[in-house]
Amino acid sequence: MISRKPPAQPQSAKLLMGQSVTPMAFVRGMARALSKAQLPLNAWLEKAQITPDQLDQPLATITAAQMEVASEWAMRALNDEALGWFERALPWGSYGMLARASMGANNLGIAMRRWSRHHGLLTSLVALHITPRPDALIDITITDLGVEPKLQEFCHVTLLRNMLGFASWAVDSRLSLHSASFAFTEPAHAAAYDVLFQCPVTFGASHTHMTLASNYLDLPLRRDELALNTMLQRALPLTVRHYRRDRLLVQQVQQLLGSDRPAPTADDLANQLNMSTRSLYRQLQEEGASWQQLKTQHAMTLARLALLTHNWPIKQVASHCGFANEKSFMRAFRQHTGHSPAAFRQRK
Repeated sequence: MISRKPPAQPQSAKLLMGQSVTPMAFVRGMARALSKAQLPLNAWLEKAQITPDQLDQPLATITAAQMEVASEWAMRALNDEALGWFERALPWGSYGMLARASMGANNLGIAMRRWSRHHGLLTSLVALHITPRPDALIDITITDLGVEPKLQEFCHVTLLRNMLGFASWAVDSRLSLHSASFAFTEPAHAAAYDVLFQCPVTFGASHTHMTLASNYLDLPLRRDELALNTMLQRALPLTVRHYRRDRLLVQQVQQLLGSDRPAPTADDLANQLNMSTRSLYRQLQEEGASWQQLKTQHAMTLARLALLTHNWPIKQVASHCGFANEKSFMRAFRQHTGHSPAAFRQRK
């Protein structure tokens, strides 16, 4: 049998694939910067497959691929990665330099604080701050000291997406936001923010900020210099698109373990995750966990459920939870819950 590849799609068709949710308002911000620099718009629009009519439509949207192409073309043409937001241009590679300055940290918290501190060397018009909260959350806040009002929305959104994209890449897992607030009035395209940030969003706040769980800051960086060099060859997707890995490995393992069956072996679990057992152990350790710890937590969940819903002998509960004998199960259960299995059952 002869297999035939489908004909390659033209680049213009590829740009139009996927969700069209990025507001055209951001593209108009680029157009304003290009026009101010007296650069022609036709070639730029054609490259991104945007028509002049679409550019003028208040509620028009484009795909992530179109946004990548439009952003890179405009940044290179202007030699300004800030696209006219600040008091001076940020030459191509400025945010790459910021990423390099943030690497080598022991954890994500140190890396993000470096990012915030060094961003102040690029411009004096905005300042980034990381502020702990008493509810196990942190705020990453933008203090705006003079960005032109017409450019404020595009600037603030991009600054937050830049930082979030780099942080997710550095730990190789998408960081979920708790909420996001913006220091400008609600735009006509506010519905797009549900996709751009995927969290509850408010407008008209005193400061622009995004909020996320503070325990993210303890995560170790999982990228090295070689990975950074590769990423910087095409870094814009980190800003434009959500990071591809939705969950940390710990969360993936917990989901695969389920809640109603004994844990598989580490080898079987690694096979399900398409990785080696050694990589499973190493990555869990990098996230501050271990296979044995997760396996024990899972066994205790099974045990509590069995004790509360079945009248099985303790020996049968131990076997159901994967323990070799009743004695080791009773010892582990007491260490984990502070009660013997029998005493725990009597509490129901």
